[in-house]
Amino acid sequence: MSLPPLPEPVSQALGLFADAARAAFGTNLRSLILFGSAAEGKLRATSDVNVLIVLRTLERNELDAIREPLRAAQAAIDLQAMFVLESELPAAAEAFANKFDDIRWRHVVLVGDDVVNTLTISRDALVRRVRQVLLNQTLRLRDAYAERSLREEQAAAVIADAAGPLRTAAAAILELEGRAASDPKSALATLVVGSPFAAVLPYISEARERRMLAPGTAAGVLFDVARLAQWMHQRAAELP
Repeated sequence: MSLPPLPEPVSQALGLFADAARAAFGTNLRSLILFGSAAEGKLRATSDVNVLIVLRTLERNELDAIREPLRAAQAAIDLQAMFVLESELPAAAEAFANKFDDIRWRHVVLVGDDVVNTLTISRDALVRRVRQVLLNQTLRLRDAYAERSLREEQAAAVIADAAGPLRTAAAAILELEGRAASDPKSALATLVVGSPFAAVLPYISEARERRMLAPGTAAGVLFDVARLAQWMHQRAAELP
């Protein structure tokens, strides 16, 4: 297991969880994959640690065995696990094309084989899913503005949580347009160049880093982030 640069507590917790997964699933464990910002070595204090657990079959006693190690890892490093059967991977990649496209680009195999690198994701599935994700983000951010913008700490948390989906969607849009970016954060910056939304990116990064913004700014930024999601959805709607 070769990990990217990560804080020592994260590396230790991942190692312990990987050992627990081997013990719980044995030969039934096809692959344990770290993905997202942690796989790039760009983990932030507010970031989740995401893993994909690919199993040959689903056995209740094995899931029971991983429950306590998973709870411990969630408490220690906010580890989020997705359990997928090997036979389900092609369907999952089509149904959640945006997520699995991102996993293909940003992942590290902790245990087993690289089962995502060879996944095939159709263009139609990726276009459809990016549109769905961005429409969902647009509606959710509008709701969040109406419900939470009077509470600045809550508004900043919403902005922080929206950063990941918007960045991943931006990377997918650039890919579908025949362009590329080194990472999702850079993709969003490239996508909004020359648009009215370039000015909001530093606030998104600050909220992502600290889950807070300067007093008096969070509500306005949240409104602009909702408009950014709408703009991106319109951009995705124009994809052939």
